[in-house]
Amino acid sequence: MGEKTGWTYIDIPSHIAADLKPSCKVSFRVRGEIDNYNFNGLALLPVGDGDFILPLKQAIRKDIAKGPGAMVKLTLEEDVDFKVELPEDLEACLAEQDELMDNFMKLSKSHRNYFINWINKAKTDITRVKRLTQTLQAMEYDMDFGTMIRTNRTKNNEL
Repeated sequence: MGEKTGWTYIDIPSHIAADLKPSCKVSFRVRGEIDNYNFNGLALLPVGDGDFILPLKQAIRKDIAKGPGAMVKLTLEEDVDFKVELPEDLEACLAEQDELMDNFMKLSKSHRNYFINWINKAKTDITRVKRLTQTLQAMEYDMDFGTMIRTNRTKNNEL
């Protein structure tokens, strides 16, 4: 468990991460098994010096019935099949201009997923349309998700 974060995670030393995806210093998706629990599409997060962590969601911790510090049997491989499905409305909007779709598709899978999850979690149609519009504006200016959120927050604070 992280001392300051409260996260539960598995440390992945640099030599193991290098075996999974050589020379990679950024987050990437993995699949595998923790004890008898199969998973896919989980992100390995870099923590420096080539080391990574595999954060464990509550559902996984519950299924494996292990607490912080417990020993687990772990098998990992890069999840090369990890895909992000575009919602129809987002795809239609992005397809209106080649540049918008190109900018979206050149984002990492995880950043595309941030946009998609953010749009899909809208509780009302009005909010969804607003988020679609903000996403299109972000693609017009070639922004990633974090930059878009910070830019919109700054705009809202100026009003």
